[in-house]
Amino acid sequence: MYDARRVVPGLLVFLIVATLPIWVNAARGAEPSVPSIEKPAGTAACVLDQPTMRVEHMRLLMTWRDEVVRTGARMYVTADGRRIRKSLTGTCLGCHKDKAASCDRCHTYANVHPYCFDCHADKGGAQP
Repeated sequence: MYDARRVVPGLLVFLIVATLPIWVNAARGAEPSVPSIEKPAGTAACVLDQPTMRVEHMRLLMTWRDEVVRTGARMYVTADGRRIRKSLTGTCLGCHKDKAASCDRCHTYANVHPYCFDCHADKGGAQP
């Protein structure tokens, strides 16, 4: 039943193969570089602060989508009282004009494939 001569070496081979990418990256000594996105020119402040936007932007966009579609609420009031239109292409891409330098760079790094642009045009413009 329990054959230690085969099980133990098999587990060791499995662990070596499973952790091989970690060991290769450690041997290279390369630090992962987080991509920087293009900062919008001439814009005083984003909808939320930068650390929050890095983590929460997708949740914010999905909340905006639901509120606009379900309740018709099209304005967002920031903590400092600014009123901003809830629009991916009108608001977000109004400042971050180059989708490749803003969205795609981080999404490629994180290996995520959002479906935002299945419906929204990525050439800017004011779509709801």
